[in-house]
Amino acid sequence: MSDKLRLGVLISGRGSNLQALIDACRDLTFPAEIVIVISNTPDALGLERARHADIPCVVVNHKDYDHRAPFDSEMTRALDEAKVQLVCLAGFMRLLSETFVEYWHDRLINIHPSLLPAFKGLNVQSRAIESGTRFSGCTVHYVRHEMDVGPIIAQAVVPVHNADDPDTLSTRILEQEHRIYPIVVRWIAENRVRIEGARVIVSGPGPPKEMLLNPTPK
Repeated sequence: MSDKLRLGVLISGRGSNLQALIDACRDLTFPAEIVIVISNTPDALGLERARHADIPCVVVNHKDYDHRAPFDSEMTRALDEAKVQLVCLAGFMRLLSETFVEYWHDRLINIHPSLLPAFKGLNVQSRAIESGTRFSGCTVHYVRHEMDVGPIIAQAVVPVHNADDPDTLSTRILEQEHRIYPIVVRWIAENRVRIEGARVIVSGPGPPKEMLLNPTPK
């Protein structure tokens, strides 16, 4: 078995952040590998991305389950069978049960298209524009039971322009999502991330200088 960190990626749709992780893993020096992709929707485009990369895929259709608990249990069974060490949510559009979140405590991360704790939930770009904020961005964080809550690992910032609509702002944020998610996975795989209460401390060299990203490790 490889000594790389074993990733399980959960998706619901097109899987663009999954693709960013797939591309990162193609670098032989990248310290992680995707060993399974799970989708709750059978027609998710991200499944094709995974199959094209020869990554095992599993569909756990939430419509086949009356309650969250057996749905989450089946996902955990598949993740454990693949010997997953870190679960990455990449556009996974289902709320996870407290049991699932606790089982994967500090081994479960998410990327969200806002600068948390601002604009949790859905329709975040519209809400950011309507609020008049001058900056938005994306956040990678450890998952806790509450939606879009958990220790923040890193954030990337983008400006909000006067002419922006939700689509243009979303596109600008998504570019940073594709950059920041692999960086955070690398940090975790290299054991450079530790949690102190509600804070995350990252050690070692930082991100590319052209990125406005926090933290910039020392």
